[in-house]
Amino acid sequence: MVQGPCHPAGVLLFGVMAMVRAVVFDVGNVLYGWDIRALYARLIPDPVELDWFCTHVVTPDWHFAHDRGVDFASNAAALIARFPAQADLIRAFGPRFNETITGPLPGMIVLVEQLAARGVPIFGITNFSHEFWPPFRATAPLFDHFADIIVSGTECLAKPDPAIYRLALRRFGLARHEAIFIDDRADNVAGAADFFLTHLFRDAETLAAELRHLGLLG
Repeated sequence: MVQGPCHPAGVLLFGVMAMVRAVVFDVGNVLYGWDIRALYARLIPDPVELDWFCTHVVTPDWHFAHDRGVDFASNAAALIARFPAQADLIRAFGPRFNETITGPLPGMIVLVEQLAARGVPIFGITNFSHEFWPPFRATAPLFDHFADIIVSGTECLAKPDPAIYRLALRRFGLARHEAIFIDDRADNVAGAADFFLTHLFRDAETLAAELRHLGLLG
C-alpha cells in the first residue's frame, strides 16, 4: 500500500514514533543555485582579479551580514571604506543581487510541484536579506506553493541559530519532528536536528528517494 500525505510514514526518533507530514526547504543551493561569482564574472573580465575580489572583498562572510538583517547601504559603506578602489563593484551587489541566482537546481521545481499536487504542506527557512528577498521572490512563482517562508533578514535570526527553528515551528504550526528540513549546509542541518527530521541536500534524486520513503511522494 502506498502511503500518501494523510498517512505519512513513521520515523523512529529518540525512541518515539514521529509522523512526518510536511516539508521545510532551504532556498539557496537547494531550490535555486546561488554564487557571488555569477554576478562578478560579468563585471571583472580578468580571472585573477575576479578570484581576488571574490576572496577578499565581496565574500560570503561579508554578505552573511545581510542575512542577519544588516541593510545593504551600511554594509556596503563599511566595505567601501576598506576597499575604496572597488567602490563601484561593491555598490553593484545590491541592485544586481538577482544576478547571483543561477537558476533552479535540476529536478527541484518538479519535486516541489509533485509535493504540492499531493497536498503536502510546504514551508521555507532561508538565510536571505530582507531587502533582496522581495525582488527575487517576484521572479520565482515556485514559492506560490509554499504556505509560509521565514526570511532570516526579516526576523534578524539566521540559521543555524536554534531560535530560528523554534520560530519556524510556532509559525508553521508544527510539532517537533513533524516535518523534514532540507538544507545544503551541514551546520544548518545539525542546528535543526532537535526540531525536524533533517536531510543534507545533495541532489533532487536522493531527496526524492527519502521523501518517497516517508510517504510524501508517490
